[in-house]
Amino acid sequence: MAPQTVTTPFPLEDSFARTVEELVVPWQGAEAPAPRLVLLNEDLARELGADPDALRRPEGLALLTSGAGAGVEPVAMAYAGHQFGGYSPRLGDGRALLVGEVVDRDGSRRDLHLKGSGRTPFARGGDGKAVLGPMLREFVVSEAMHALDIPTTRSLAVVATGEDVARETLLPGAVLARVASSHIRVGTFQYAASLADPTVLRRLADHTIERHHPGARDAERPYLDLLARIAAVQADLVARWMLVGFVHGVMNTDNVTVSGETIDYGPCAFMDAYDPATVFSSIDHGGRYAYGNQPVMAQWALTRLAEALLPLIDDDVDAAVALAVPVLDGFADAYDTAHADGMRTKLGLSDARPGDDSMIADLKAVLRADGPDWTGWFRALAADLRDASDPSDGVRSMAVAHRDGRAPSADATAWLIRWRDRVLVDGADPVSVADAMDRVNPVYVPRNHLVEEVLAAATAGDEGPLHRLLDVLARPFDERPGLERYAAPGPVDGPPFRTFCGT
Repeated sequence: MAPQTVTTPFPLEDSFARTVEELVVPWQGAEAPAPRLVLLNEDLARELGADPDALRRPEGLALLTSGAGAGVEPVAMAYAGHQFGGYSPRLGDGRALLVGEVVDRDGSRRDLHLKGSGRTPFARGGDGKAVLGPMLREFVVSEAMHALDIPTTRSLAVVATGEDVARETLLPGAVLARVASSHIRVGTFQYAASLADPTVLRRLADHTIERHHPGARDAERPYLDLLARIAAVQADLVARWMLVGFVHGVMNTDNVTVSGETIDYGPCAFMDAYDPATVFSSIDHGGRYAYGNQPVMAQWALTRLAEALLPLIDDDVDAAVALAVPVLDGFADAYDTAHADGMRTKLGLSDARPGDDSMIADLKAVLRADGPDWTGWFRALAADLRDASDPSDGVRSMAVAHRDGRAPSADATAWLIRWRDRVLVDGADPVSVADAMDRVNPVYVPRNHLVEEVLAAATAGDEGPLHRLLDVLARPFDERPGLERYAAPGPVDGPPFRTFCGT
Protein backbone atom coordinates (compact mmCIF):
# COMPACT_ATOMS: atom_id res chain seq x y z
CA MET A 1 0.00 0.00 0.00
CA ALA A 2 1.24 3.45 -0.88
CA PRO A 3 3.02 5.35 1.94
CA GLN A 4 1.69 8.70 3.10
CA THR A 5 3.33 11.74 4.60
CA VAL A 6 3.68 11.12 8.34
CA THR A 7 2.05 13.83 10.44
CA THR A 8 0.42 11.59 13.05
CA PRO A 9 1.01 12.17 16.78
CA PHE A 10 2.15 8.53 17.04
CA PRO A 11 3.71 6.18 14.50
CA LEU A 12 1.20 3.80 12.94
CA GLU A 13 1.69 0.41 11.34
CA ASP A 14 -0.53 -1.78 9.16
CA SER A 15 0.35 -5.41 9.88
CA PHE A 16 -3.25 -6.66 9.56
CA ALA A 17 -3.81 -4.96 6.20
CA ARG A 18 -0.53 -6.26 4.83
CA THR A 19 -1.11 -9.80 6.08
CA VAL A 20 -4.66 -10.26 4.79
CA GLU A 21 -5.13 -7.73 2.00
CA GLU A 22 -8.15 -9.72 0.84
CA LEU A 23 -10.00 -8.68 4.01
CA VAL A 24 -9.58 -4.92 3.67
CA VAL A 25 -10.39 -2.12 1.25
CA PRO A 26 -8.04 0.89 1.32
CA TRP A 27 -10.20 3.93 2.01
CA GLN A 28 -9.98 7.52 3.15
CA GLY A 29 -12.49 8.91 5.60
CA ALA A 30 -14.61 11.96 4.86
CA GLU A 31 -13.19 15.33 5.83
CA ALA A 32 -15.02 16.96 8.73
CA PRO A 33 -16.09 20.48 7.69
CA ALA A 34 -15.63 22.06 11.13
CA PRO A 35 -14.15 19.56 13.61
CA ARG A 36 -14.46 20.32 17.32
CA LEU A 37 -12.97 18.11 20.01
CA VAL A 38 -15.69 17.17 22.48
CA LEU A 39 -13.89 14.52 24.55
CA LEU A 40 -10.25 13.46 24.67
CA ASN A 41 -8.98 10.60 26.80
CA GLU A 42 -5.65 12.12 27.77
CA ASP A 43 -4.50 9.14 29.84
CA LEU A 44 -5.13 6.77 26.95
CA ALA A 45 -3.39 9.13 24.53
CA ARG A 46 -0.29 9.04 26.73
CA GLU A 47 -0.47 5.22 26.90
CA LEU A 48 -0.28 5.26 23.13
CA GLY A 49 2.75 7.51 23.24
CA ALA A 50 0.97 10.62 22.00
CA ASP A 51 1.06 14.16 23.29
CA PRO A 52 -2.60 15.06 23.96
CA ASP A 53 -1.95 18.59 22.71
CA ALA A 54 -0.92 17.16 19.34
CA LEU A 55 -4.31 15.53 19.03
CA ARG A 56 -5.99 18.87 19.68
CA ARG A 57 -4.25 20.55 16.75
CA PRO A 58 -5.80 20.56 13.26
CA GLU A 59 -3.58 17.67 12.13
CA GLY A 60 -4.65 15.64 15.15
CA LEU A 61 -8.33 16.33 14.55
CA ALA A 62 -7.93 15.31 10.91
CA LEU A 63 -6.44 12.00 12.04
CA LEU A 64 -9.25 11.46 14.55
CA THR A 65 -12.03 12.14 12.04
CA SER A 66 -10.82 10.80 8.69
CA GLY A 67 -7.50 9.04 9.23
CA ALA A 68 -5.70 11.74 7.24
CA GLY A 69 -1.95 11.90 7.80
CA ALA A 70 -1.76 8.45 9.37
CA GLY A 71 1.44 7.50 7.57
CA VAL A 72 -0.21 4.23 6.52
CA GLU A 73 -3.30 3.80 4.38
CA PRO A 74 -6.54 3.49 6.38
CA VAL A 75 -8.73 0.52 5.47
CA ALA A 76 -12.32 -0.59 5.82
CA MET A 77 -12.34 -4.11 7.25
CA ALA A 78 -14.41 -6.86 5.65
CA TYR A 79 -16.36 -9.35 7.74
CA ALA A 80 -19.52 -11.40 7.63
CA GLY A 81 -21.87 -12.11 10.50
CA HIS A 82 -24.93 -13.76 11.89
CA GLN A 83 -27.23 -10.91 12.88
CA PHE A 84 -30.03 -12.08 15.21
CA GLY A 85 -29.43 -15.57 13.82
CA GLY A 86 -29.59 -14.65 10.13
CA TYR A 87 -26.38 -14.90 8.11
CA SER A 88 -25.13 -11.85 6.19
CA PRO A 89 -22.19 -12.89 3.99
CA ARG A 90 -20.78 -9.37 3.52
CA LEU A 91 -21.03 -6.76 6.25
CA GLY A 92 -17.79 -4.92 6.92
CA ASP A 93 -17.00 -1.41 8.12
CA GLY A 94 -19.77 0.55 6.46
CA ARG A 95 -19.05 3.73 8.39
CA ALA A 96 -15.75 2.95 10.04
CA LEU A 97 -12.05 2.71 9.29
CA LEU A 98 -9.04 0.95 10.72
CA VAL A 99 -6.57 3.84 10.66
CA GLY A 100 -3.60 1.74 11.72
CA GLU A 101 -1.89 0.06 14.63
CA VAL A 102 -0.01 1.69 17.48
CA VAL A 103 2.67 -0.06 19.49
CA ASP A 104 1.99 1.50 22.88
CA ARG A 105 4.42 2.31 25.66
CA ASP A 106 4.12 -1.21 27.06
CA GLY A 107 4.99 -2.74 23.70
CA SER A 108 1.43 -3.92 22.99
CA ARG A 109 -0.03 -3.56 19.50
CA ARG A 110 -3.38 -1.73 19.46
CA ASP A 111 -5.73 -0.65 16.70
CA LEU A 112 -6.79 2.94 16.13
CA HIS A 113 -10.26 2.73 14.63
CA LEU A 114 -12.82 5.37 13.65
CA LYS A 115 -16.61 5.14 13.76
CA GLY A 116 -18.71 7.61 11.77
CA SER A 117 -15.94 8.54 9.33
CA GLY A 118 -18.11 8.33 6.19
CA ARG A 119 -19.36 5.87 3.61
CA THR A 120 -17.22 2.94 2.54
CA PRO A 121 -17.85 0.20 -0.03
CA PHE A 122 -19.54 -1.75 2.78
CA ALA A 123 -22.04 1.00 3.59
CA ARG A 124 -25.07 -0.90 2.17
CA GLY A 125 -27.02 2.28 1.46
CA GLY A 126 -26.19 4.08 4.70
CA ASP A 127 -24.68 7.55 4.85
CA GLY A 128 -21.62 6.35 6.78
CA LYS A 129 -22.03 9.01 9.43
CA ALA A 130 -22.66 8.95 13.16
CA VAL A 131 -24.36 11.38 15.48
CA LEU A 132 -23.01 12.85 18.67
CA GLY A 133 -25.22 11.10 21.25
CA PRO A 134 -24.37 7.46 20.40
CA MET A 135 -20.68 8.25 20.04
CA LEU A 136 -20.64 9.85 23.48
CA ARG A 137 -22.55 6.85 24.78
CA GLU A 138 -19.82 4.47 23.62
CA PHE A 139 -17.19 6.73 25.18
CA VAL A 140 -19.01 6.78 28.53
CA VAL A 141 -19.85 3.08 28.72
CA SER A 142 -16.58 1.72 27.33
CA GLU A 143 -14.52 3.81 29.73
CA ALA A 144 -16.79 2.78 32.60
CA MET A 145 -16.23 -0.85 31.65
CA HIS A 146 -12.48 -0.27 31.67
CA ALA A 147 -12.71 1.22 35.16
CA LEU A 148 -14.73 -1.85 36.21
CA ASP A 149 -11.81 -4.04 35.03
CA ILE A 150 -13.81 -5.60 32.20
CA PRO A 151 -11.89 -6.19 28.94
CA THR A 152 -13.08 -3.63 26.42
CA THR A 153 -12.28 -1.45 23.51
CA ARG A 154 -11.27 1.99 24.76
CA SER A 155 -12.46 5.42 23.64
CA LEU A 156 -9.77 7.89 22.69
CA ALA A 157 -11.81 10.84 21.45
CA VAL A 158 -15.15 12.10 20.23
CA VAL A 159 -14.96 14.87 17.64
CA ALA A 160 -18.02 16.78 16.47
CA THR A 161 -17.81 17.13 12.69
CA GLY A 162 -19.62 20.45 12.35
CA GLU A 163 -22.37 19.10 10.13
CA ASP A 164 -25.90 17.95 10.81
CA VAL A 165 -26.85 14.35 10.14
CA ALA A 166 -30.38 13.40 9.11
CA ARG A 167 -32.00 10.80 11.31
CA GLU A 168 -35.57 11.17 12.66
CA THR A 169 -34.49 14.78 12.90
CA LEU A 170 -31.28 16.69 12.21
CA LEU A 171 -28.63 15.84 14.79
CA PRO A 172 -25.02 16.97 15.23
CA GLY A 173 -22.57 14.62 13.53
CA ALA A 174 -19.55 13.14 15.30
CA VAL A 175 -16.75 10.61 14.93
CA LEU A 176 -15.56 8.27 17.67
CA ALA A 177 -11.89 7.27 17.73
CA ARG A 178 -11.50 4.03 19.65
CA VAL A 179 -8.63 1.71 20.52
CA ALA A 180 -8.60 -2.08 20.77
CA SER A 181 -6.04 -4.84 20.88
CA SER A 182 -7.56 -5.62 17.48
CA HIS A 183 -10.89 -5.49 15.65
CA ILE A 184 -10.73 -9.11 14.50
CA ARG A 185 -14.12 -10.70 15.07
CA VAL A 186 -15.80 -14.05 14.67
CA GLY A 187 -17.33 -12.47 11.56
CA THR A 188 -13.85 -11.82 10.18
CA PHE A 189 -13.20 -15.56 10.21
CA GLN A 190 -16.61 -16.26 8.71
CA TYR A 191 -15.83 -13.94 5.80
CA ALA A 192 -12.34 -15.38 5.28
CA ALA A 193 -13.72 -18.92 5.29
CA SER A 194 -16.23 -17.98 2.59
CA LEU A 195 -13.54 -16.92 0.11
CA ALA A 196 -12.30 -19.21 -2.63
CA ASP A 197 -8.70 -18.96 -1.40
CA PRO A 198 -8.11 -21.14 1.71
CA THR A 199 -4.75 -19.49 2.34
CA VAL A 200 -6.54 -16.32 3.48
CA LEU A 201 -8.14 -18.15 6.40
CA ARG A 202 -4.79 -19.63 7.39
CA ARG A 203 -3.03 -16.26 7.25
CA LEU A 204 -5.81 -14.71 9.34
CA ALA A 205 -5.56 -17.50 11.92
CA ASP A 206 -1.77 -17.25 12.07
CA HIS A 207 -1.97 -13.47 12.49
CA THR A 208 -4.51 -13.91 15.30
CA ILE A 209 -2.30 -16.44 17.05
CA GLU A 210 0.75 -14.18 16.87
CA ARG A 211 -1.18 -11.14 18.02
CA HIS A 212 -3.52 -12.50 20.67
CA HIS A 213 -2.88 -16.13 21.54
CA PRO A 214 0.81 -16.91 20.97
CA GLY A 215 0.62 -19.93 23.24
CA ALA A 216 -1.27 -21.75 20.48
CA ARG A 217 1.83 -21.71 18.23
CA ASP A 218 3.40 -24.74 19.88
CA ALA A 219 0.23 -26.77 20.35
CA GLU A 220 -0.14 -30.11 18.60
CA ARG A 221 -3.13 -28.65 16.77
CA PRO A 222 -2.59 -24.87 16.78
CA TYR A 223 -5.94 -23.93 15.27
CA LEU A 224 -7.91 -26.13 17.63
CA ASP A 225 -5.94 -24.59 20.48
CA LEU A 226 -6.74 -21.14 19.07
CA LEU A 227 -10.45 -21.98 19.24
CA ALA A 228 -10.04 -23.13 22.84
CA ARG A 229 -8.22 -19.96 23.83
CA ILE A 230 -10.82 -17.71 22.22
CA ALA A 231 -13.55 -19.68 23.99
CA ALA A 232 -11.73 -19.20 27.30
CA VAL A 233 -11.42 -15.43 27.00
CA GLN A 234 -15.04 -15.14 25.90
CA ALA A 235 -16.20 -17.23 28.87
CA ASP A 236 -14.33 -14.91 31.22
CA LEU A 237 -15.63 -11.80 29.47
CA VAL A 238 -19.30 -12.77 29.55
CA ALA A 239 -19.01 -13.85 33.20
CA ARG A 240 -17.71 -10.37 34.00
CA TRP A 241 -20.65 -8.81 32.15
CA MET A 242 -23.10 -10.88 34.15
CA LEU A 243 -21.50 -9.99 37.47
CA VAL A 244 -22.08 -6.26 36.96
CA GLY A 245 -25.49 -6.58 35.30
CA PHE A 246 -24.30 -5.48 31.84
CA VAL A 247 -26.47 -6.26 28.83
CA HIS A 248 -24.59 -5.97 25.54
CA GLY A 249 -27.76 -6.02 23.48
CA VAL A 250 -26.44 -7.12 20.10
CA MET A 251 -24.16 -10.15 20.33
CA ASN A 252 -24.09 -10.79 16.60
CA THR A 253 -21.01 -12.70 15.45
CA ASP A 254 -19.55 -9.50 14.00
CA ASN A 255 -19.62 -8.10 17.55
CA VAL A 256 -17.72 -10.96 19.19
CA THR A 257 -13.97 -10.39 19.26
CA VAL A 258 -11.25 -13.03 19.19
CA SER A 259 -9.30 -11.00 21.76
CA GLY A 260 -12.01 -11.27 24.42
CA GLU A 261 -12.73 -7.54 24.51
CA THR A 262 -16.18 -5.96 24.63
CA ILE A 263 -16.90 -4.20 21.34
CA ASP A 264 -19.68 -2.01 19.90
CA TYR A 265 -21.76 -0.30 22.56
CA GLY A 266 -24.93 0.31 20.58
CA PRO A 267 -28.04 -0.90 22.44
CA CYS A 268 -26.17 -1.78 25.64
CA ALA A 269 -27.38 -0.90 29.12
CA PHE A 270 -27.01 -1.89 32.78
CA MET A 271 -29.71 -3.86 34.54
CA ASP A 272 -31.28 -2.30 37.63
CA ALA A 273 -33.50 -5.05 39.11
CA TYR A 274 -32.28 -8.61 38.55
CA ASP A 275 -34.23 -10.38 35.83
CA PRO A 276 -32.69 -12.85 33.36
CA ALA A 277 -35.25 -11.74 30.74
CA THR A 278 -34.02 -8.14 30.78
CA VAL A 279 -33.84 -6.70 27.27
CA PHE A 280 -33.17 -3.09 26.38
CA SER A 281 -32.63 -3.17 22.61
CA SER A 282 -35.59 -1.85 20.64
CA ILE A 283 -34.98 -4.41 17.87
CA ASP A 284 -34.53 -7.51 20.04
CA HIS A 285 -38.21 -8.40 20.00
CA GLY A 286 -37.70 -12.05 20.90
CA GLY A 287 -35.16 -11.50 23.66
CA ARG A 288 -32.41 -13.34 21.80
CA TYR A 289 -29.74 -11.25 23.55
CA ALA A 290 -31.47 -10.88 26.91
CA TYR A 291 -29.26 -10.64 30.00
CA GLY A 292 -29.72 -14.30 30.93
CA ASN A 293 -29.11 -15.52 27.37
CA GLN A 294 -25.68 -13.95 26.99
CA PRO A 295 -23.62 -17.03 27.95
CA VAL A 296 -25.61 -19.22 25.54
CA MET A 297 -25.28 -16.69 22.73
CA ALA A 298 -21.53 -16.45 23.26
CA GLN A 299 -21.30 -20.21 22.90
CA TRP A 300 -23.46 -20.01 19.78
CA ALA A 301 -21.10 -17.44 18.25
CA LEU A 302 -18.11 -19.62 19.10
CA THR A 303 -19.78 -22.49 17.28
CA ARG A 304 -19.87 -20.30 14.17
CA LEU A 305 -16.16 -19.61 14.68
CA ALA A 306 -15.50 -23.34 14.95
CA GLU A 307 -17.32 -23.90 11.67
CA ALA A 308 -15.06 -21.38 9.97
CA LEU A 309 -11.93 -22.99 11.44
CA LEU A 310 -12.80 -26.60 10.56
CA PRO A 311 -10.62 -26.72 7.40
CA LEU A 312 -7.62 -25.71 9.50
CA ILE A 313 -8.35 -28.04 12.39
CA ASP A 314 -8.27 -31.17 10.23
CA ASP A 315 -8.43 -32.04 6.55
CA ASP A 316 -11.25 -34.46 7.31
CA VAL A 317 -14.41 -32.54 8.18
CA ASP A 318 -15.84 -35.24 10.44
CA ALA A 319 -12.57 -35.47 12.34
CA ALA A 320 -12.44 -31.68 12.69
CA VAL A 321 -15.98 -31.61 14.07
CA ALA A 322 -15.16 -34.38 16.54
CA LEU A 323 -12.21 -32.34 17.80
CA ALA A 324 -14.07 -29.04 17.99
CA VAL A 325 -17.18 -30.23 19.81
CA PRO A 326 -15.46 -30.90 23.17
CA VAL A 327 -13.88 -27.43 23.02
CA LEU A 328 -17.30 -25.86 22.50
CA ASP A 329 -18.82 -28.02 25.23
CA GLY A 330 -16.05 -26.83 27.56
CA PHE A 331 -17.20 -23.24 27.20
CA ALA A 332 -20.12 -23.83 29.56
CA ASP A 333 -17.86 -25.27 32.25
CA ALA A 334 -15.39 -22.39 31.85
CA TYR A 335 -18.19 -19.84 32.08
CA ASP A 336 -19.80 -21.53 35.09
CA THR A 337 -16.47 -21.60 36.90
CA ALA A 338 -15.70 -17.95 36.15
CA HIS A 339 -19.20 -16.85 37.14
CA ALA A 340 -19.24 -18.89 40.36
CA ASP A 341 -15.81 -17.59 41.36
CA GLY A 342 -16.96 -14.03 40.67
CA MET A 343 -20.16 -14.43 42.67
CA ARG A 344 -18.27 -15.84 45.64
CA THR A 345 -15.95 -12.85 45.52
CA LYS A 346 -18.89 -10.45 45.33
CA LEU A 347 -20.37 -12.17 48.38
CA GLY A 348 -17.16 -12.05 50.40
CA LEU A 349 -16.49 -15.79 50.30
CA SER A 350 -12.78 -16.49 50.32
CA ASP A 351 -13.10 -20.15 49.30
CA ALA A 352 -15.57 -22.59 47.79
CA ARG A 353 -17.57 -24.80 50.13
CA PRO A 354 -20.49 -27.22 49.82
CA GLY A 355 -23.76 -25.33 49.68
CA ASP A 356 -22.35 -22.20 48.05
CA ASP A 357 -23.88 -22.94 44.66
CA SER A 358 -27.34 -23.40 46.14
CA MET A 359 -26.95 -20.24 48.23
CA ILE A 360 -26.09 -18.26 45.09
CA ALA A 361 -29.03 -19.78 43.21
CA ASP A 362 -31.34 -18.95 46.12
CA LEU A 363 -30.04 -15.38 46.15
CA LYS A 364 -30.98 -14.95 42.51
CA ALA A 365 -34.45 -16.30 43.21
CA VAL A 366 -34.84 -13.81 46.08
CA LEU A 367 -33.61 -10.92 43.98
CA ARG A 368 -35.93 -11.79 41.12
CA ALA A 369 -38.89 -11.97 43.47
CA ASP A 370 -38.07 -8.88 45.53
CA GLY A 371 -36.78 -6.66 42.75
CA PRO A 372 -34.00 -4.73 44.52
CA ASP A 373 -31.29 -2.96 42.62
CA TRP A 374 -28.60 -5.44 41.51
CA THR A 375 -25.68 -3.08 42.05
CA GLY A 376 -26.96 -1.58 45.30
CA TRP A 377 -27.73 -4.96 46.85
CA PHE A 378 -24.12 -6.06 47.09
CA ARG A 379 -22.98 -2.73 48.51
CA ALA A 380 -25.78 -2.97 51.07
CA LEU A 381 -24.64 -6.47 52.02
CA ALA A 382 -21.19 -5.11 52.83
CA ALA A 383 -22.68 -2.21 54.78
CA ASP A 384 -24.81 -4.60 56.82
CA LEU A 385 -21.84 -6.83 57.52
CA ARG A 386 -19.74 -3.90 58.62
CA ASP A 387 -22.34 -2.13 60.77
CA ALA A 388 -24.80 -4.65 62.22
CA SER A 389 -23.98 -6.85 65.19
CA ASP A 390 -27.22 -8.85 64.99
CA PRO A 391 -27.84 -10.60 61.64
CA SER A 392 -31.53 -9.64 61.69
CA ASP A 393 -30.59 -5.96 61.97
CA GLY A 394 -29.03 -6.05 58.54
CA VAL A 395 -32.33 -5.75 56.71
CA ARG A 396 -32.59 -2.10 57.75
CA SER A 397 -29.75 -0.78 55.66
CA MET A 398 -30.45 -3.28 52.90
CA ALA A 399 -33.78 -1.59 52.29
CA VAL A 400 -31.89 1.15 50.45
CA ALA A 401 -31.18 -1.37 47.72
CA HIS A 402 -34.87 -1.66 46.93
CA ARG A 403 -35.92 0.71 44.22
CA ASP A 404 -39.22 1.52 45.90
CA GLY A 405 -37.71 1.81 49.41
CA ARG A 406 -39.57 -1.14 50.90
CA ALA A 407 -37.95 -3.58 53.30
CA PRO A 408 -36.76 -6.96 52.00
CA SER A 409 -39.13 -9.92 52.18
CA ALA A 410 -38.99 -12.68 54.76
CA ASP A 411 -37.18 -14.85 52.23
CA ALA A 412 -34.55 -12.14 51.73
CA THR A 413 -34.10 -11.79 55.48
CA ALA A 414 -33.70 -15.53 55.88
CA TRP A 415 -31.16 -15.59 53.09
CA LEU A 416 -29.25 -12.73 54.72
CA ILE A 417 -28.92 -14.64 58.00
CA ARG A 418 -27.78 -17.73 56.13
CA TRP A 419 -25.21 -15.70 54.20
CA ARG A 420 -23.82 -14.06 57.34
CA ASP A 421 -23.37 -17.43 58.96
CA ARG A 422 -21.46 -18.61 55.90
CA VAL A 423 -19.32 -15.54 55.36
CA LEU A 424 -18.26 -15.31 59.00
CA VAL A 425 -17.39 -18.98 59.31
CA ASP A 426 -14.08 -19.73 61.03
CA GLY A 427 -14.11 -16.36 62.78
CA ALA A 428 -13.65 -14.13 59.72
CA ASP A 429 -13.46 -10.44 60.57
CA PRO A 430 -16.67 -8.79 59.26
CA VAL A 431 -15.05 -5.43 58.56
CA SER A 432 -12.24 -7.00 56.55
CA VAL A 433 -14.71 -9.07 54.55
CA ALA A 434 -16.89 -6.02 53.90
CA ASP A 435 -13.89 -4.01 52.74
CA ALA A 436 -12.93 -6.81 50.34
CA MET A 437 -16.48 -6.87 48.97
CA ASP A 438 -16.40 -3.13 48.35
CA ARG A 439 -13.26 -3.55 46.29
CA VAL A 440 -15.11 -5.69 43.74
CA ASN A 441 -18.71 -4.46 43.95
CA PRO A 442 -19.13 -1.07 42.29
CA VAL A 443 -21.22 1.66 43.80
CA TYR A 444 -21.36 3.57 40.50
CA VAL A 445 -22.22 2.10 37.09
CA PRO A 446 -23.52 3.94 34.02
CA ARG A 447 -27.13 4.14 35.15
CA ASN A 448 -29.34 4.22 32.09
CA HIS A 449 -31.35 7.28 33.08
CA LEU A 450 -28.19 9.22 33.92
CA VAL A 451 -26.52 8.32 30.64
CA GLU A 452 -29.55 9.47 28.69
CA GLU A 453 -29.69 12.66 30.75
CA VAL A 454 -26.08 13.66 30.06
CA LEU A 455 -26.26 12.72 26.38
CA ALA A 456 -29.33 14.90 25.91
CA ALA A 457 -27.59 17.80 27.66
CA ALA A 458 -24.41 17.39 25.61
CA THR A 459 -26.34 17.19 22.34
CA ALA A 460 -28.04 20.44 23.33
CA GLY A 461 -24.66 22.06 24.00
CA ASP A 462 -24.19 21.59 27.77
CA GLU A 463 -21.27 19.20 28.29
CA GLY A 464 -20.84 19.82 32.02
CA PRO A 465 -23.05 16.90 33.17
CA LEU A 466 -21.19 14.58 30.80
CA HIS A 467 -17.82 15.42 32.34
CA ARG A 468 -19.21 15.01 35.87
CA LEU A 469 -20.56 11.55 35.03
CA LEU A 470 -17.25 10.51 33.49
CA ASP A 471 -15.44 11.62 36.62
CA VAL A 472 -17.77 9.57 38.82
CA LEU A 473 -17.48 6.44 36.67
CA ALA A 474 -13.68 6.63 36.60
CA ARG A 475 -13.64 5.49 40.26
CA PRO A 476 -16.57 3.07 40.47
CA PHE A 477 -15.64 1.36 43.74
CA ASP A 478 -14.99 4.48 45.84
CA GLU A 479 -18.14 5.78 47.53
CA ARG A 480 -17.96 9.55 47.75
CA PRO A 481 -20.21 12.01 49.60
CA GLY A 482 -22.49 14.13 47.48
CA LEU A 483 -22.76 11.56 44.69
CA GLU A 484 -25.80 9.69 45.96
CA ARG A 485 -27.85 10.31 42.80
CA TYR A 486 -25.20 8.53 40.73
CA ALA A 487 -25.60 5.40 42.86
CA ALA A 488 -29.40 5.36 42.75
CA PRO A 489 -31.30 3.16 40.27
CA GLY A 490 -33.79 4.61 37.84
CA PRO A 491 -37.35 5.44 38.89
CA VAL A 492 -39.63 2.42 39.18
CA ASP A 493 -42.59 4.29 37.70
CA GLY A 494 -40.78 5.41 34.56
CA PRO A 495 -41.42 3.95 31.10
CA PRO A 496 -39.47 0.83 30.07
CA PHE A 497 -35.95 1.84 29.10
CA ARG A 498 -35.12 1.23 25.43
CA THR A 499 -31.85 1.50 23.58
CA PHE A 500 -31.17 1.73 19.88
CA CYS A 501 -28.37 0.78 17.50
CA GLY A 502 -26.87 4.24 17.32
CA THR A 503 -25.97 5.67 13.94
